[in-house]
Amino acid sequence: MENILSIENIEKYYGSRSSLTKAINNVSFKVDKGEFVAIMGASGSGKTTLLNCISTIDKVTSGHIYVDGVDITRLKGNKLNRFRREQLGFIFQDFNLLDTLNAYENIALALSIQNVPVKEIVGRVETVARQLDILSVLNKFPYQMSGGQKQRVASARAIITNPKLVLADEPTGALDSKAAKMLLERFTYLNQEVQTTILMVTHDAFTASYASRVIFIKDGKIFHELYKGDQTRKHFFDQIIDVVTLLGGDLNDAL
Repeated sequence: MENILSIENIEKYYGSRSSLTKAINNVSFKVDKGEFVAIMGASGSGKTTLLNCISTIDKVTSGHIYVDGVDITRLKGNKLNRFRREQLGFIFQDFNLLDTLNAYENIALALSIQNVPVKEIVGRVETVARQLDILSVLNKFPYQMSGGQKQRVASARAIITNPKLVLADEPTGALDSKAAKMLLERFTYLNQEVQTTILMVTHDAFTASYASRVIFIKDGKIFHELYKGDQTRKHFFDQIIDVVTLLGGDLNDAL
């Protein structure tokens, strides 16, 4: 399989020598094209810091991160901004939609910035809206949509540019159980039918059970990995719960 993401011995330290915190401690792993990977860990485990470094929001102290063969730890300025804009898709817990734009305009904005012709934008927005079942809300503004609809619009915006990697930070955190299930089913569709590569940080075992692999982080290090394989999602969920329990009694943090 082709590696889309390669993490090589990355470390992230905060503070001074007298008071040093290792948020990420020598972490290495790879994500193949078309994988759906979840990262789990209790609050303070380093999972969000890890995602921030991969998304270029934060910089590593040492080590390298490659996205489709490009060492993003070496990119700066306009090259970094362009790479982030064209090669990465972002889905946030709080949606981050622009209130003054309707759903269509929120989704189309990324293509407009890239000077994509209007006719092409229309076709691509309709395609992704159909994939995420949001055709009916394209003319609505964020305040007119449910939380689940807003998150699916945000997801459409993240994948409209055909990024190499979609990064999702607690995407179901602000949703009720029904909306979360619908969103995760759409993620599964995008992953399996469109071959979208997804790396998702979550503290929720139910959400993680939709992934094909779960990486568990504890104290800034990889604690364990689980592969779904041919298991049912229910069986995979049970395995995830077992590992969460082994993480040190942080079960309430992970559910």
